[in-house]
Amino acid sequence: MKILMVNKFLYPNGGSETYVFKLGACLKEQGHPVEYFGMEHEKRIVGNRVESYTSNLDFHTGGISKLAYPFKIIYSSEARSKIRKVLDDFLPDVVHLNNFNFQLTPSLIYEIRKFARENQRNIQIVMTAHDYQLVCPNHMMRNPLTQSNCERCLGGHFFNCTTGKCIHGSTVKSAIGMVEGYFYKALKTYQYLDRIICPSQFLAEKLNSNPLFRDKTIVIHNFIDEVPWKHTAKENYVLYFGRYSAEKGILTLLEVCQSLPEIPFVFAGAGPLEGQVYEQPNIENVGFQTGDALESLIRKARFCVFPSEWYENCPFTVMEAQMYGTPVLAADIGGIPELIQTSYTGELFRSGDKKQLKEKIQTLWQDENKVAQYSKNCQDIHFDKTGDYVEKLLRIYAGLG
Repeated sequence: MKILMVNKFLYPNGGSETYVFKLGACLKEQGHPVEYFGMEHEKRIVGNRVESYTSNLDFHTGGISKLAYPFKIIYSSEARSKIRKVLDDFLPDVVHLNNFNFQLTPSLIYEIRKFARENQRNIQIVMTAHDYQLVCPNHMMRNPLTQSNCERCLGGHFFNCTTGKCIHGSTVKSAIGMVEGYFYKALKTYQYLDRIICPSQFLAEKLNSNPLFRDKTIVIHNFIDEVPWKHTAKENYVLYFGRYSAEKGILTLLEVCQSLPEIPFVFAGAGPLEGQVYEQPNIENVGFQTGDALESLIRKARFCVFPSEWYENCPFTVMEAQMYGTPVLAADIGGIPELIQTSYTGELFRSGDKKQLKEKIQTLWQDENKVAQYSKNCQDIHFDKTGDYVEKLLRIYAGLG
């Protein structure tokens, strides 16, 4: 089975790219030819045989003229012509779409269908929804100005994106996002998707608010690398690892840390609120960590805390902590509750509730036996490994899932 992976970024840039590259590598190992289509970039690490990619567009830094911006973000004739070269050469059986809105645009779906029709090929178009783009123009269902979660666009009411200035805090950019939403809603472009893979039931429910998606969504939690189980002696600290930003609940956590001077915390990460992390005397900020250093921090922590305040989808950090045998105290928001066996491998608290977060941290810190049992219970967790995930994916590719 020949698979064309489509993603705007073809270099390591975030979680969706990690997903795309690992999935592609595993499919290749199993004998399936895989090629990639997206933007050209000096850091690109995957590609296609005909070296056909779109121009690199960065809407954050103003790398595109104001005149061209509205047209580029809604419809890309370049993406259609460039992906056609790959389709003609590679002749895929499956096109697996990932993040493509704004830079590549949904216009390429029409070229895939046109190619299939002209060549009498039954091509499956599968999409993994890494965020809420299909129902929310700013992807996050969160207003960046008010720093509050928002569901006003659900049901196709995209004008709320403009009134809320939801894209980069800009009325103009938000209006263009609104137009893009209405444009493809009117055309019913997404009817041509065969399946939409949702990494959480929560995300699937939000997408299913659009009747067009209800028979297309399928929930498969993200995969995780094989992690050998081993007992690790716990040390006296509570760990937070991830981005230091408001939507991650960092401000709430910092306030709680300040009220618990007797408990040592370790923060591993980076982000816009890093300065405030340094101000707390009972927080050791070790900065952004990866590999063995991060694994050691996670394994040795008494427990990890994830205080997110936005609609997380399927956060790898929550899965990773438990796989390393460390219990998790996490906010009950988005897809997070789907990943934790409450009162068995961890606990939940009301997202944004400082009082309850403080009480839960205190209780877990004082009850070492409970935390030790939670840690032991983590051995029983099963998250899909890459091979398990690919097996499910191949059924979807074949139109059986």
